[in-house]
Amino acid sequence: MLTSLARIIKFGWQNFWRNKWLSAATLTIVVLALVVFQSLILFSVITKTAIEILKEKIDISVYFKPATPESEILQIKKIIEGFEEVAGVEYISRERALAIFKEKHQDDPTIKQALEELEENPLSALVNIKANDPELYAPIAEKLDKNEWRPLIQKITYRQNQVVIDRLGKIINIGNKLGLIFTIVLALVAIIVTFNTVSLAIYSNRDEIGIMRLVGAPNNFITGPYMVEGIIYGVVGAIISLLILWPVVSWGGPYLKFFLSDLDIRSYFKDNLWRLFGYQLLFGILLGIVSSNFAIRKYLRI
Repeated sequence: MLTSLARIIKFGWQNFWRNKWLSAATLTIVVLALVVFQSLILFSVITKTAIEILKEKIDISVYFKPATPESEILQIKKIIEGFEEVAGVEYISRERALAIFKEKHQDDPTIKQALEELEENPLSALVNIKANDPELYAPIAEKLDKNEWRPLIQKITYRQNQVVIDRLGKIINIGNKLGLIFTIVLALVAIIVTFNTVSLAIYSNRDEIGIMRLVGAPNNFITGPYMVEGIIYGVVGAIISLLILWPVVSWGGPYLKFFLSDLDIRSYFKDNLWRLFGYQLLFGILLGIVSSNFAIRKYLRI
């Protein structure tokens, strides 16, 4: 049994090298499909991290009308803290809001001069609300809208932030769908090209196959080398695609970290190297087996 297996692998390897240029073309398509497949995985990781970072930065800022007494704002703050959806509430007085604004625009002489000319503080007191979960901001906003002290509120910024998040989510969903479609298209192209390559190998070896049938060779011995050939395309393609992505991730990691400081894609790639390679290997072998199986069933009729 081991001898037969060794021969099947040997003949499959010979088929792989027999048509070098055709094998190279097939391998190129397989590698492209695998690179896009792996890129889709990494893109999913990046987008999920980006969404989580943005969700962490989202809060509800409730700005009160300038005439609202501080005592009433502090009382409202205490009521909001009692909401079961709320994780924390921070009160920022008008004076502190002005100090933060001045510090933020300390290098802008125009704003500095405008503030000096004003006789009173133009900023409103506010409370920043953090929810236990990003999904709970909507019900919190509804409670604020329907509460009896709503006339004291000048504006609520949650809806502005939510529009940005919703738009970003839609863009990411479209990107994921397009990536998936591109992967499927390339996978189909890889299957078709590998199918033609294996079919050509079967046609080239038709005399040998006829002799093997005459001497009573089992079907597995005849079909095995072509299945092995398809698997070789998948394995070699997985290795090459990983070698292509490694320098790309290493080069692009620092630029990505500049925009998403909480994400180190290089560390993620390194820490999950074997798992990512396993995905590549599984997908590549699946492409090879499916295309080889189609060719065997069509041309060997076994």
